[in-house]
Amino acid sequence: MGFIDVIKERAKQNKKTIVLPETGDKRTLEAASKVLEEGIANIVLLGNADAIEQVGAGLNLTGATIVDPATTEKLDSYINLLVELRKSKGMTPELAKETLTKDYLTFGVTMVKAGDADGMVAGAVNSTANVLRPSLQILKTAPGTKLVSSFFVMVVPNCEYGSNGTFIFSDAGLNQNPNAEELAAIAGSSAKSFEVLVGEEPIVAMLSHSTKGSAKHPDVDKVVEATKIAKETYPNIKLDGEYQLDAAIVPSVGAAKAPGSDIAGKANVLIFPDLDAGNIGYKLTQRLAKAEAYGPITQGIAKPVNDLSRGCSAEDIVGVISITAVQASVAE
Repeated sequence: MGFIDVIKERAKQNKKTIVLPETGDKRTLEAASKVLEEGIANIVLLGNADAIEQVGAGLNLTGATIVDPATTEKLDSYINLLVELRKSKGMTPELAKETLTKDYLTFGVTMVKAGDADGMVAGAVNSTANVLRPSLQILKTAPGTKLVSSFFVMVVPNCEYGSNGTFIFSDAGLNQNPNAEELAAIAGSSAKSFEVLVGEEPIVAMLSHSTKGSAKHPDVDKVVEATKIAKETYPNIKLDGEYQLDAAIVPSVGAAKAPGSDIAGKANVLIFPDLDAGNIGYKLTQRLAKAEAYGPITQGIAKPVNDLSRGCSAEDIVGVISITAVQASVAE
């Protein structure tokens, strides 16, 4: 059974409610139909019922709850909630009503905040910034988390490295050039995400073009400092660096370049020094190794909200809904 099949089974065992705001996109409705058919999660679709029926012509959406932000009986309570949360930023009842009835992303996040949904998935037609902005404004970061970051679960076929070919690559989608403190926080969040989703012990490598001082550069210094901070902040996580990629995942190379390390050559969570490296790394692995790439999945938000690639397929959306549901069940 593959990674995403295991995730789907876990989601079915503790069914959560996921809100989908992008109902003008047929891929979203196709994904909703599949999720409902397989019993992965309860689905809330935002929008006008007639418009949704028109876009989803030929699809079986029986079982989905359709909520029209303009007419829902809960609009007043959501207005009050949004005003309470954002009044220091100038939010008024009039502005809240306009925002909630016109911006389905904000409405969906407010539903999650109110406890009427457990998570949200969007991004098929919206930018990452637009998906995450209301999430950070309304849900904010999880307790004990310093920043929101993202990761990809990479499942590499016929691979003896990592956890039977499964890795987390982070941050590969959100933070452009994290400093040492931020890189350490990303490492801590990613280790937790690996444990939650893969169900095995995370072994974290802080990646660089240097292994244990083999190169000198301010970029290397950042990773060295991040490793130091992460070890102090998360003493129970198996974590080390700085490592080149081969030293991190290939046992023989790890033994040669970092003798005596119980992490070198065994890593399954790879922390990239910046977004360029992470994004290039995941796409190389996806295309050249024909790996399955699930993400970008967000971590560090108080309740799960996940962003999609605008080039995603309906099946990709099903996978992210499944992951979001499992994240929600663990966050209880």
